[in-house]
Formats: sequence, structure tokens, C-alpha cells
Amino acid sequence: MLINFRNILIEETILDISDSPSNISMSSLVDLFSWNQINNASFKLKTSLLEMEEPGTGFDSKGLGLKAQKKLLGKMSSKRIAKVFIDDTTGKVLDSASKIMRDFLSSKKEAEKILKYIIKTVIKIGILYRNDQFNAEELRTAVTFKEKFHSLAMTVVSFHEVDFTFDRNYLRQSVEECHSLLQTLVARHLTEKSKTRIDIVFGFFTKFELMDVIFQSDGKYKEIMDKIVADMHKLMDEGNL
Repeated sequence: MLINFRNILIEETILDISDSPSNISMSSLVDLFSWNQINNASFKLKTSLLEMEEPGTGFDSKGLGLKAQKKLLGKMSSKRIAKVFIDDTTGKVLDSASKIMRDFLSSKKEAEKILKYIIKTVIKIGILYRNDQFNAEELRTAVTFKEKFHSLAMTVVSFHEVDFTFDRNYLRQSVEECHSLLQTLVARHLTEKSKTRIDIVFGFFTKFELMDVIFQSDGKYKEIMDKIVADMHKLMDEGNL
């Protein structure tokens, strides 16, 4: 079984962005990834794809395609790929959040790690959804998660815009509810490593120390939070949050 890594990379990316309003040319898709990354990942991907075919089970093109996308994501995840999967406004929110993370953690490396975990999780869930991997119960969980996350976003906006409304216990509870729902949603689909990454992300955002400094009306993160909240308003107005 011969695998043309470059063709799979382009074809699977096209499948994943087929519903996107953006017009992305073939040349820009090729330029999206550095050839060093492709060469380093190529052999491992080919070997993994060969191992996916169990003797006597036949050829499952959809299953193989899904696994190929997951493998590609694991090797190629970066902020550049995120631009294909994540809209501009959400990207601005993540960029602003990363500034807070870098300062709060005093570590660019740790902040980038958490941002990478967020991006990987968002893209993996998108791949699962587009490949119809969620059953009826999981889809109901997804709807509940979306509603809870929307409510959480509105809470964040309110706490930032209205003085003396900040309640860190309520905020932590809201974040933890979203955390629990997300883990339920991906329970059958993601590896323990991926689930641990989700725990790390939510663990960071439930820190009381972080919450307290973010919602200080005259705190050092006020300007960044102003931008985040403005972008969150835009996302909600457009029905994307």
C-alpha cells in the first residue's frame, strides 16, 4: 500500500475546510506546512496507516480517512494550521489569552503548551463531528456543552463590564461544568493523553489566582480583557459562541 503523504495532506485538509467561507487556494494549502515537518512525519504516518488495516477486516476508507486526519493533526498541529480551522475572531481571542498566559505563568513555553492543547482539542472535535463520529447521546451532550459554554462566555463578559459582580466560586463552577461535559463528549474518541491535555487546560483556567487578577477593574490585564470581551461580543452576535 503506497501512501502519497503530500496528496493525503492536501486532500484531507480540503475535506476539513470544505464548509469554511474562506477561499483557500491549492498553493496556499501547500505553503501552509513546512516541508521539514512533512518529511519528519511522513514515515511514521505511513507505518501507522499500514498498521490500521487488520487482516481479514477489509478496507474501511472512511475509518482510514478519519485516522489519517488524526495522525496528521498530531504531527502538524501549529498556529498556522489553526488559521485553517479557527475563524479570525476566535483566533484574536486566543492570541489575547496567550498574552495573559505568558505573563501570568512567566513562561512563554508553558503558555504556548496550553494554547497548543486548546487548538488540538478544538480541531480534533471538529474532525470527529465532520466525520459523524458522535452518537445521538453525544450530540445531545454537545448541545448542552454549547449552551453551558455560551452561558460561561456571557458570565465572563458581565464580570468584566459590570463592577462588583465578580464571583469566583460561581465562575469556577461554570468552568468545571463545561470541563465535565467536554470530557463526557470525547470519552469514547480521544486517548488518555488527549483527555489529560483537556484537564490541564481547564485546570489552568480554574485557578483562583488567575480569576482574581483578570477581573480586577484596574488590573494589569484590563486592556487585554477589553479586547477579549469585545471579540466575544462579536462572536456571540454572529452566533459563533
